[in-house]
Amino acid sequence: MKTNAVRLLESLGVNYELRDYEVDPDDLAAESVAAKVGLPPEQVFKTLVARGDREGPCFAVVPGNCELDLKALAVLSGNRKMEMVPLREVQPLTGYIRGGVTVLGAKKIFPVFADETIQLWDVISVSAGVRGTQIVLKPDDFLRVTEAVLGDIAKAKASEADDS
Repeated sequence: MKTNAVRLLESLGVNYELRDYEVDPDDLAAESVAAKVGLPPEQVFKTLVARGDREGPCFAVVPGNCELDLKALAVLSGNRKMEMVPLREVQPLTGYIRGGVTVLGAKKIFPVFADETIQLWDVISVSAGVRGTQIVLKPDDFLRVTEAVLGDIAKAKASEADDS
């Protein structure tokens, strides 16, 4: 099945690989998806939708084993403060449902901010726009297509930070 994300990459001549996985609607965590597609969680990037008090909605792309640092995103995006967009607003804004959100082929174009660790990998994985399929591609291609601004916007998950 070709998603809008796949159609966009093909129209731009970007090389990619699709990896399908079995969806557990009770466990959409990026770590679980990473295990199912055979990549470490820090190489599987999740796409979140946030809203700034000055600039409005944006996409934030962070490693699957991290959470979004809203304060860092606010600074990078020119906002005083950021908040996560409520789940009920994600599909109307992006055209995608939770577990399938991607910048690629989204319904509306919003600024994109990606954690700088995206550049550490030969390939990364992002949602193909549906639950159950990931796109594996080169980070440079993803950054070029999405025009993402890089910054340090990811932080360790609270439970992991407490363990160290």
